[in-house]
Amino acid sequence: MTILIKEATIITPSEEQRTDILISDGKILQLGKALKYAADRVINASGKYVFPGGIDPHVHLHLPSPAGFSSDDFISGSIAALFGGTTSIIDFVTPTRGQPLIEALDLRITEASDSLVDYSFHISPVEWRSTTEEEIKECIRRGFTSFKIYLAYQKSIGIDKEVLFKVMKVVGKAGGIVTAHCELGEDVDRLRNEYAQNGHTSPLYQALSRPPQTEVDAVKMAIKMAEKTSCPLYIVHVSSGASLIHIRWAQQNGLPVMAESCPHYLLLNEEKYQGDFEKAAPYVLSPPLRKTEDQQLLWRAFINGTLQTLGTDHCPFSMQQKAFGKHDFRNIPNGAGGIEHRLALLHTYGVLKKKLSLQRFVEISSSNAANIFGFEKKGKIAPGFDADMILWNSETTNTISAKTDHSNCDINIYEGFKTIGAAETVIKGGEIFIDNGKLLQKVPGKLILRKPFDITIKQ
Repeated sequence: MTILIKEATIITPSEEQRTDILISDGKILQLGKALKYAADRVINASGKYVFPGGIDPHVHLHLPSPAGFSSDDFISGSIAALFGGTTSIIDFVTPTRGQPLIEALDLRITEASDSLVDYSFHISPVEWRSTTEEEIKECIRRGFTSFKIYLAYQKSIGIDKEVLFKVMKVVGKAGGIVTAHCELGEDVDRLRNEYAQNGHTSPLYQALSRPPQTEVDAVKMAIKMAEKTSCPLYIVHVSSGASLIHIRWAQQNGLPVMAESCPHYLLLNEEKYQGDFEKAAPYVLSPPLRKTEDQQLLWRAFINGTLQTLGTDHCPFSMQQKAFGKHDFRNIPNGAGGIEHRLALLHTYGVLKKKLSLQRFVEISSSNAANIFGFEKKGKIAPGFDADMILWNSETTNTISAKTDHSNCDINIYEGFKTIGAAETVIKGGEIFIDNGKLLQKVPGKLILRKPFDITIKQ
């Protein structure tokens, strides 16, 4: 299919450009003024911005839990992503202990095969076995270059300091990057059990059992290990303003340390844990929501470049599933949705509030993730790149509601939020998927194989 987009205002990390765009065979063929071509479809983009397709570097679709799989599988989650302007995601491969990484990877690829957006994976070493080093190297040879480690959840998928050192040493030398969930698991587990044993079982104690210092100390540990092993480090879902001090120090001292935050840490605070179970349980996340002061520091970190990407940590659970922990916060499945609203929230509360330029918006929502995680042909509108792009109507208004979401969940932590700006037309791989609020096709996306880590990110 050939598509000619006329009078497009392209936004890239470095400039704003008025041009026509010619798309053919899934790629951007040409940019130029007044292009003439007998295309299958001609789109007038006058008055619209054209952004690279969004890349969400942190989602959990079809995630198993004691309360059942997370609400969104790869079909419903990818449909929600497309409606929000996201055309590529990175999900996770989390083996059980004793299971080879490659075996878990192959199973996860099969599970994700009906995703409508393009997809790749972070792979989680959950232990160290005699074969782990070779398994990591084989994953990188296959094109999966990022490895997610958990310093929380010590009794299931978390690893200790010794295993962290071994993983980072191998990953760094092999050309990969480690992404880290930074909370000190032993401290969190101790606090969780103390609260529960003393009869404190409401959702509020999920937050109190994971105080900011457990994140800050884990961030310091991970950075120290990155320095010792010369391994690139990407810290996920930063929630605490105090963590930013150590991340900025690492960056200023030349360490390859990058970080993301999520919309909920920018827009919601710890007051959500007050009230009865039904009101508070939807906001049970790890790490938990923090203070308003933390929100302000996180916004500032996006402005000055300390934070590079906005992921969603999309992992919604229904109210019925959340009720699995009604009598013990330790049993509430952790997670919430957001994949559909990431770009609209960032545009409304970042760009329109004069915190971020449109160029910075593109970096945070797409280009930086492409650069960090080796998506060679994504995150940019230029000849030869994948034809993944959004025609953005900056005036469309919406009120977020679980009743109108495309996510398969009956609760939304952004319920009632007003947004301005929406993905009016979404093109992925040179095909139109969303047009004026309608899903036109359900063609499966592609598995993205990535190159080894080699990147300089603008600070």
